Amino acid sequence: MPLENRPRLPRIPLSKRNRAVVRALNPMLVTYLEASRDLCETDSILFGAALAVCRIIGAKLPMAGRATQQGSAIPAWRKRIEDRIAKARALIGRLTSFRSGNIRPRVVRTVRMAFAGTNISLSQPDITQKLTERIDDLKQKIAAWGKRIRRFSERSRRFNQNRLFQSDQKRLYKSLERPEVCGAGPGPDQADTVAFWRGLWSEPVNHSEGPWMEVVASRSASVTPMDPVTITPEDVAEAILLWVHIYTCTDVRINVVRNIMLAVATNMISLGSRKSEGTIDRIIAEVEKVTSTETLQVKIKNIQAA
Repeated sequence: MPLENRPRLPRIPLSKRNRAVVRALNPMLVTYLEASRDLCETDSILFGAALAVCRIIGAKLPMAGRATQQGSAIPAWRKRIEDRIAKARALIGRLTSFRSGNIRPRVVRTVRMAFAGTNISLSQPDITQKLTERIDDLKQKIAAWGKRIRRFSERSRRFNQNRLFQSDQKRLYKSLERPEVCGAGPGPDQADTVAFWRGLWSEPVNHSEGPWMEVVASRSASVTPMDPVTITPEDVAEAILLWVHIYTCTDVRINVVRNIMLAVATNMISLGSRKSEGTIDRIIAEVEKVTSTETLQVKIKNIQAA
C-alpha cells in the first residue's frame, strides 16, 4: 500500500488482551522480515502487522479515502465560534422577517423556539418591542464573538511567531515581509509624487516659538561670551606634568609616568581637533623634553617642596 494512501493508526491501549495479541503476532513476522529485500518492504510488513492487530482488537480505523485528505488549517475553537455567529445571523434574519409581517409556519416556529422559556407569547401587544430587544441582544453577542475571534487569533499569531523565532528566524523574517501586500496594485504617478514633495519642502518655515524661549534669550543677553581658548603644545605638556605628584620618587615609577604621558598626549591630539602631523610631533617632542628623567626629578622635588 502506498505511503500516502495508508490510514492513520490509532493508539492502542496497553491492556492484557492487546498485549497477548501482539505477543502472538510477533513470532509470525520473523519469516516475513527475513525474506524482506529492502527497507520499503520491511516498512510495509510492519504496517500490515500493526493494521492486523488493530482489526483483531476492534480498534476504530479511519474510512478509506479519508487518509489522503488534509486537515483544515482553521482551529476547532474558531469553527465553533463561527458556527454560533452563523446561527445567530440566521435567527436575526428570521426574527426580522417575522417583525416585517412574514407569518409562514417555518418562520413562526423559529420565533417560538427563540423565545422558548421566556414566558413571551407571540400574540401579546408588545411583541414588536420584544423582537427588537432580542435582535439587539443577538447583534451584541455576534460583536462579542467577533472580538473573541480577533483576540484569540492575535494571541495565536504572537505565539506562533515567538516559537518560529526560536526555531527558524530566517523563515520568520521572510513571513514578515508579506510579498503579497508589498507592491500590490499600480504605483503612484511620478508627477503627483514630485508635486507632493515639492509642495511639502517648498513651504516656508512657519512655527510659533514658545514664550519661555524669549525669557531665556533675554536672561542670557547679559552673559559675557567666553574668550576663545587656544591650547599650545606647552600647555598640554604642563597639564600632563600635574599627574606626576600621584607617584612616588622612584626611578621605576618615573619611567612608567613618562610612558603614560606620551600615550596620553598622543590620544589627546588624535581625539581633539586633529591638527597636522607637525603639531603632533611638536607636542610629543615637548613632552619628551619635559618628561626626561632628570627634568621629572626636578619637577617632583619642586612639587613636593611646594
